[in-house]
Amino acid sequence: MPTTPDSPSGRHYAFVADVPVRWSDMDAFGHINHARMVTLMEEARIQWLLSAGEEYAPLIKSAMIVHVEIRYQAQLRHEDSPVRIGMWIKGFRSVDFTIGYEIYGTTAAEDSRPACVASTQMAVVDIENHTLRRLTDGEKGYLREWSREGDAG
Repeated sequence: MPTTPDSPSGRHYAFVADVPVRWSDMDAFGHINHARMVTLMEEARIQWLLSAGEEYAPLIKSAMIVHVEIRYQAQLRHEDSPVRIGMWIKGFRSVDFTIGYEIYGTTAAEDSRPACVASTQMAVVDIENHTLRRLTDGEKGYLREWSREGDAG
């Protein structure tokens, strides 16, 4: 059973990654560039998926992004590094799953809201045949374990 680390706001996550912000992630105004936020989320997602272990390698190796959604609620700057990215499974269907993200600066107050809220929809692909494939029952169980209460597919 996965652990559920807490956020500064007390929300529970399946996985939390601390991702350093590089100077190249900044825009001309000193904020994390909107396109680079997708890269920071990718780094966090890879940490999480690699932590799943060999049993779930087919799921990890075959998942590809089909949709990204990001809502910025506050500024993040270089001094907020590393950003803390809490993730969980928002839901899944027969051939895809959605990862939820809440992103905080390293000095976020305990009662603060996330600076960024996002999601990535991941389709599962049969790599050899270049087609979508269905999630196995084992993969669905794994995704359900990483879901928040009431979010499971």
